[in-house]
Amino acid sequence: MQNNKVSIKNFITPGIPLAILLVMSCFALWVITYFGGHFVTVSMQNNSVVVFLQSILIPNTILSGLTAISFTLLNAFLVAQLNNRFTLIRSRTFLPIFIFVLLLGVWNETHLVNGSHLALTIFIIALFFTFNMFHNRNASEEAFMGSFLISVSSLFINPLIFLIPVFWIGFIMLQSFSLRTLIASLLGTVTPWILTFSGQYLIYSKIDFASVFSIQMNLDFNLYTFTLVNSIYIASMAIILIICLAGMFSNYSRDAIHTRNKLNFIFLLLIAILILSIIFENQFSSFLPIIALLFSFLISHPFTLKQNNFFSIVFIIFCVLNISFVLIKFINI
Repeated sequence: MQNNKVSIKNFITPGIPLAILLVMSCFALWVITYFGGHFVTVSMQNNSVVVFLQSILIPNTILSGLTAISFTLLNAFLVAQLNNRFTLIRSRTFLPIFIFVLLLGVWNETHLVNGSHLALTIFIIALFFTFNMFHNRNASEEAFMGSFLISVSSLFINPLIFLIPVFWIGFIMLQSFSLRTLIASLLGTVTPWILTFSGQYLIYSKIDFASVFSIQMNLDFNLYTFTLVNSIYIASMAIILIICLAGMFSNYSRDAIHTRNKLNFIFLLLIAILILSIIFENQFSSFLPIIALLFSFLISHPFTLKQNNFFSIVFIIFCVLNISFVLIKFINI
């Protein structure tokens, strides 16, 4: 009897032509959602840095869209380098790149938030410094630069400043927490804000804290604000994430200790970002590029390393779900 095995090997390790085709397919979805998603609006923010950026790259313009695509390509390259540099997935795989680009193509809200794409670029570079701290309690330079970059990204998305304590927990996970790294992190955190307010004083002869740091908390989160299509999509993605996390944790014994610690930290960051996106609901779209990054790593791990029928089918369902989501939203316009 023939064994009918479902394989996604061509997605995991595609040749160059297929890899290009997969990326181009994701950008085809991007174009569909961009021109079909004119109903998406950007929440106005009082943050002067974001206002200045939006005055240059006006949302819903071709220039803004092309800039977002350029940032996505850059960040996809950084995703590949992050995985290769720190062996987050112990086998050669294209999936983190494919899933990352796919999600940003499907989530049309991300097409308008160039500040968030820039913040994501800075965030990924911060992860490079943080992951380099593994098992080094004297890594003050890496602690300073990692926290410095997170603080810089918070100039574009203010609530990201609350990730600094999460990174301290990450120091503990990476066995690099010490008084030296804590002090270096604190100095790195305050430096961008000191430079920002100093520049503001030199230019305007005054310091307006509220114009740079402006957040609006929303503790009245209501699921009924989501449409039925969005609710089904979010629930389905949550189920896929839970299944993949179960697969990842069940395969942990084969991963090196440093890989496990880094993946645990990525999982912690995803939880923290999701909490922030709920608390600061008015900036939900701003968090989506970072969510796509963390999500892509966590689900790519079991899809790559557990090549059986079950996870191959889950991967196919994941792809069909996202394509269907785009088509349904586009048809409903």
